[in-house]
Parts: sequence; structure tokens; C-alpha cells
Amino acid sequence: MYLPKENNYEKKLPIGIEDFKEIIEKDCYYVDKTLFIKELLDNSSKVRLFTRPRRFGKTLALSMLRYYFEKEITVEGRAGYNSRLFRGLKILDAGESYLSHMGQYPVISLSLKSAKQPSFEMAYASILDELALEFDRHKSVLYSDELSEDEKALFERFIKRQASEWENFKALKFLSKCLQKVYQKNAIILLDEYDVPLENAWFRGFYEQMTFFIRSLFESALKTNPSLEFAVITGCLRISKESIFTGLNNLEIISVLSSRYSEHFGFTVPEVGNMLHFYDIEEKKEEVKRWYDGYFFGNTEVYNPWSMINYVNEAVSNINSLPRPYWANTSSNGIIRDMIEHADNSIKLELENLIAGECIEKPVHEDITYEEIHESEDNLWNFLFFTGYLKKVREHMQADTVYITLAIPNAEVKNIYRNTIMKWFDGQIQPGKRYGEKRYYYPFGAV
Repeated sequence: MYLPKENNYEKKLPIGIEDFKEIIEKDCYYVDKTLFIKELLDNSSKVRLFTRPRRFGKTLALSMLRYYFEKEITVEGRAGYNSRLFRGLKILDAGESYLSHMGQYPVISLSLKSAKQPSFEMAYASILDELALEFDRHKSVLYSDELSEDEKALFERFIKRQASEWENFKALKFLSKCLQKVYQKNAIILLDEYDVPLENAWFRGFYEQMTFFIRSLFESALKTNPSLEFAVITGCLRISKESIFTGLNNLEIISVLSSRYSEHFGFTVPEVGNMLHFYDIEEKKEEVKRWYDGYFFGNTEVYNPWSMINYVNEAVSNINSLPRPYWANTSSNGIIRDMIEHADNSIKLELENLIAGECIEKPVHEDITYEEIHESEDNLWNFLFFTGYLKKVREHMQADTVYITLAIPNAEVKNIYRNTIMKWFDGQIQPGKRYGEKRYYYPFGAV
């Protein structure tokens, strides 16, 4: 069943808008993902890590969670209410047991995407900037008698970025403690793009320093934190538990292989049908399927949401507009490019077979350890799969290893292979070189 139109009024498409409140207040077209809230509340995991490809709605999902759960108190002591943002959305029909959680918790929301910097000092400073902004967002607690003078002084040091290195390690735990004391409710912690500083640090040469800081920051906040209600973390890849989440026994990891939560990231087939119907471009159904469909999260068929929004925006203004690879310039591919730097002819042959429409079968390893990525060519296929460059056709278990049959998802990604990835091989492959052998020149320059 299609969603009804409202007097044929065409809502704006939220290109580049990742703030849920902004989308709703500007009356943009919103694909309703609010039942994500229901599934989170139906499950009792303390800490959940969601891994999805870039531009598949992770940041918007966390923004939506923040506006639903957060109990806001202004500096003037007045409560803010966000219930109006959810008017007409599915979560309001889920029942009182879910609505009773709306606007009831202090929420810590932190994005690490700005930590993609050329040095550890700059990346570290970027994270401290984000922490300072989040402390400042909650500065109303400084007017509460629940905090001691020492706690208020440390809180202000975080705002001014004057906290010590040791205090920075404990920043999230301290903030959750302060919020719990003032609100008399445990805090919800939302961490977006947690793997960006780690991937960048590995590529730039300061991985150990960044790993130590992120591990310390997360461990204090997520492990045995009495002020934590629950936490949701998002990223593109699952970094080895031993590297970042040491000792975190309360962590549930939901990857593209998981059947749970599978419809909450990306656009499902019915959601794409509704969008095409709403904008009167249903004749584009087969074209968008060929170009932007093909992903499977668990058993749910998913379209690339970034590409769909951009495509529909073009098609509405010009019905004869041609599909384009909108995703090509948004996804992170520095690590993949570096891995292809170490590739041999056998990998190039398999990529050519994939472009020709064939499938390959590879073992899948969900844990990523950057120090070991060049030890096996299987790691390249895992990166390509979990970052959205390959899709699962089927899977089976052999002994204790999961094997996945892989293929290129759609025409958009095939375009990326032809025009970007295969070109990286030009001049890269040396006769007789095996996967993982060190190269000593970089003709393309740094990525």
C-alpha cells in the first residue's frame, strides 16, 4: 500500500541533512525509521554496535534516537519537548510501553567523524573539540545543586578544553555521572562513526596512540558504568574486540549479516516504492533497481539511501535525467586503495570476473585488525563486503568458517569498479609480486 500524498505537495528531499529535527521542521521527505526505537527497547543489550556502509543512514538514525529519548533542560531551567517531531510517525502507534520512554533520559551524543586528520595531535584535538561542545550542550547542569563544586569545576574545564589528559580519558563517564545526578536517570550514550579516527590513524601512522585513547574513552564509559542506561555505537567496520572493546562483555554487534534491525538502515523495497509513487516517477522503478538496489542486510533487500535521494531529486526536476554513481565520492576507500597496492594478478582477475557479472566465494571474518590487513588477501574481500562494494548472494558453513558467495550489488558500484578501483591496478602490479609484499613507491600520491 502506498503512502497518501498531501495535495500533491512535493516535499523537499533532505540531501546532506543528517539532523532529524531539521528534516521534520523543514518538512522534508522522511522515510520513517522510528520503529528502530521499538526494536532497541524490545532488546536488553547494554551496548550495541551497528556496522553499515557509509551514507546508509547511521548518523540520521542516532539523531532520531537522541530527539526521541532526550529530556532537555534549558539554562533557564525549562524542559524542552520533542514529541511534536514524531507526530504521524510509526513509533507513536507502538503503544504506551514505548511512548513512556520519550523525553525521559539525558543523552550524550558524540560524533568522531571530524577526527580524520593528518596527525595524532590534530585528530586528538578534534575529538576534544567535540567533547567540549557536548559538555557545553549540557551546561545547564552547572546550575543544579546536585553537583559538587569540584564536579562543576571539572565540568567547566571540559567546556574550556582545560582538562588533563587523564581526565579526558574519563570524559564520557564523568559526563554521564553528572547527568545522572542532575536528572536522576541514567544516561544514554550515542557514538557515531567510531571507526573513522581508527582507520585514519592506521593510514596516517599513529594507530597505537589513537587506539589507546579511544579504548580508554570507551572502556570507562561503557564498561561497568553505573550511570549508563544503554549505548548505541555506529561505524562502517567492526574493529577487533581485542583492539577497542577489551573486556566489554555487554557488547552486541549487529553487522550487515545480522537479521535483527535489518530494515532500519537503507531503504527497503516498499519504502522505495512509496518514494517513487509520492514523486510521480514510478516509471523509474526498474532503473533505480538496476542502479541502487542489490544490498542485503540479513535477509532484507536494501537500496542505497544516499543515491536514491539524489536520484529522485534529479528525476523530479528532469524526468529524463540519467542515473549517476552518487555514492562514488562519499564512501571512504583509502584503506581499500592501500590494500590494492599490495594486490597481485589473481585479485585483479577475480575483480574482472566480478565486473563481468560472475560471483566469487570467500571466507568471512567480521573482526578487523588493521595491523593484520595485509596478512591475507581474504581481508581485502572482507573490506569490500562490509563497506558496501560487494553483496552477499548466499552463505554456508564449512567446518567452523562461514563462506559467502559475493557479487557486485548494482550498476552504480560496478561503475566504481570500472572507473576507480580497476584503474588503481594500472602500474601497480609487478610480475611475481605476492599479496602483502611491501611497495616502495606510490605513484598516485597520498590518499
